[in-house]
Amino acid sequence: MIKIKSLTVKNFMSVGNTTQGVDFNKQQLTLVLGENLDQGGDDSGSRNGTGKTTIINALSYALYGQALTNIRRDNLVNKTNNKGMLVTLEFDKDGKQYHIERGRKPNTLKFKIDNKEQELTDESQGDSRKTQLDINNLLGMSHDMFKHIVALNTYTEPFLALKNNDQRAIIEQLLGITLLSEKAELLREQIRINRDKLTEENARITAVKDSNEKIKENIERLHSRRKAWIAQNKQDCDKLAKAIKELEQLDIDQELEDHEKLEKWTENSKHLTNLTKEKATVERALEQADNNVNKLGKDLDDLETAKCYACGQDLHDDKLEEMKDKLQKDYGDAHIYQTSMAEKMQKVEKLIEDIGDLEAKPNTFYETAKEAYQHRGNVESLTNSLREKTDELDPYQEQIKDLEDTAIQEVTWDTVNDLNSTKEHQDFLYKLLTNKDSFIRKKIIDQNLAYLNNRLTYYLDKLGLPHTVVFKNDLSVEITQLGQDLDFDNLSRGERNRLILGMSWSFRDVWESLYQNINLLFIDELVDSGMDANGVENSMSILKKMGRERQKNIYLISHKEELASRVTNVLKVIKENGFTSYDNDVEIMQ
Repeated sequence: MIKIKSLTVKNFMSVGNTTQGVDFNKQQLTLVLGENLDQGGDDSGSRNGTGKTTIINALSYALYGQALTNIRRDNLVNKTNNKGMLVTLEFDKDGKQYHIERGRKPNTLKFKIDNKEQELTDESQGDSRKTQLDINNLLGMSHDMFKHIVALNTYTEPFLALKNNDQRAIIEQLLGITLLSEKAELLREQIRINRDKLTEENARITAVKDSNEKIKENIERLHSRRKAWIAQNKQDCDKLAKAIKELEQLDIDQELEDHEKLEKWTENSKHLTNLTKEKATVERALEQADNNVNKLGKDLDDLETAKCYACGQDLHDDKLEEMKDKLQKDYGDAHIYQTSMAEKMQKVEKLIEDIGDLEAKPNTFYETAKEAYQHRGNVESLTNSLREKTDELDPYQEQIKDLEDTAIQEVTWDTVNDLNSTKEHQDFLYKLLTNKDSFIRKKIIDQNLAYLNNRLTYYLDKLGLPHTVVFKNDLSVEITQLGQDLDFDNLSRGERNRLILGMSWSFRDVWESLYQNINLLFIDELVDSGMDANGVENSMSILKKMGRERQKNIYLISHKEELASRVTNVLKVIKENGFTSYDNDVEIMQ
């Protein structure tokens, strides 16, 4: 239940800088009378212009940010003070306390739930679309509905005077059909989101498939390159193996051994040649030494028997000794040389003997050992190259495996199928919610329209209206009397007011049966305006019963003081010195 508890106003329309407040906790009937002291006080002609309607305009402004009547927001600010307009409203719903504070010059909007202020997005403007939506959702009714079931005012265009589309909007909201439209709007947004997801998922799958195709093409290219690499690798290995095989036809170990033998043979041959030459030289020197020793020996012998060539006499001793000494010395030297040559001959012969007879000269493939060693180096190098080539890792195999194992994504249609299933379900529900011929819509209309017509018949009968008023299944309304179709304008003022009241109360009963109760009801100059005594009596009887049995707080705004005897409470709205104030029944909230 929504229970509106209190309202305070300051610098709002005719209310000045002194805060005025209304306590809505007084149950049953309260008559709101005006007393314009600026125009004579209690005279009947001075009941107008006091600010009675200010209460419902302030109530409307607090809840919806706009007056009940067509007054621009800036014109709601008191023209004398022209600033500091502030309206506050306190109400309860489902055990929670709500507080709305709204004003202009400066612009302000505060919304509290259980004394906790709610965050606003645009407080500087004195308004917030999101906050207003929260309030609307909390109330569960539009401003138009508010004007037809909570605050009835003579300046509000009657329901039956509205255009057909405007009538339909209100009646659809009342019967709960608007909820279908609201749900349809929410569902449409879900449909859009689902459609976007479906589009995104299809695009993702397409992208995955395209990616997979490109990856497969890349894998094929890698396979081709791998095949070419394997062929080239085999070709290179075969070439190396062939080269190795050709080189291995030569026994390189034997070749190197032969080169060692050849080197030794060459060395011995050279040494033997040199020794042979040396032997020949020594032989000639020894032969010459032998001859010299023999000659010197003979000369020495001859000296012993030598005679002077001149006289034939023996040589003189001194001369002989001189010659003998010289020959002996020469002979000694020659003999020493002969001995040395003989010893040298022995040595040379011994060396020749040690060398012995030379074997046949070894045959080699290469002229030099260097070339043979180079051959062996080539074999080792080619063998290493072949081993490396054989052990060379396939540069493509791992790439191909990685692409096949990780890069290629599995294409699944589960999400698409789920989204399509959701789409089909959403489309079906959307048609149910929007199709005028859907069974849901018909069910709601059948159930709630029957109750509406029932309550309308009840109230019009109680009000003494002789006309039959019925809402048809197409949501149009039909007014008849004695079988004759009538328009709203065919009715008298008093009949129109009775019909306005009866329809408003019927709307309220339907609304409360479907949504929630609300304690407050304002009727602004409809009971006493153009209505005969019987109509007034019937209206007051219904309102008393409504206040008594349904605990409604009902406020009758009127300028007829004689109604005071028919109500529980009286609230005077006093106009003095250009400003409105309320009497002692009003609780002032600072």
